[in-house]
Amino acid sequence: MRIKPIRNEEDYQNALQRIDEIFDAKRGTDEGDELEILAILIDNYENENFPIGMPDPIEAIKFRMEQMGMKQKDLAEIFGFKSRVSEILSKKRKLTLEMVRKLNTTLHIPTEVLVQDY
Repeated sequence: MRIKPIRNEEDYQNALQRIDEIFDAKRGTDEGDELEILAILIDNYENENFPIGMPDPIEAIKFRMEQMGMKQKDLAEIFGFKSRVSEILSKKRKLTLEMVRKLNTTLHIPTEVLVQDY
C-alpha cells in the first residue's frame, strides 16, 4: 500500500483506478484501509477542484415542489396568499425570514440555500 497526496489530474485518475481495483475490499484489511484513505483523498480533491455551488433559492423551491408533487396552491398555505406565491416564484417578491423558516420546516430546504441573494 503506497498512498500519496492527490495533487493533479494524473494522481486523481490513478487514485480512481486503484479504488476501482480494490472496491470490494473488506473493512479492517490492508486493502480496506487503503480504500478508505483513497476515498477521503479523492473526496478532498474533488471538493477543491470541482466545487458544486448552491442552487438558486427559487429553483430549489420549484424542484422540491416537483419532488413532493405540490402545486402553487399548496404553497399558498405556507405563504398565505396565492398571489404572493406567484410573485415569489417569478422573483418579483423576495422571501421573508418567516417564509424561509416555513419552507425549511415544511419542504426541508436548507436555510443556507433559501437566504442567498437572487
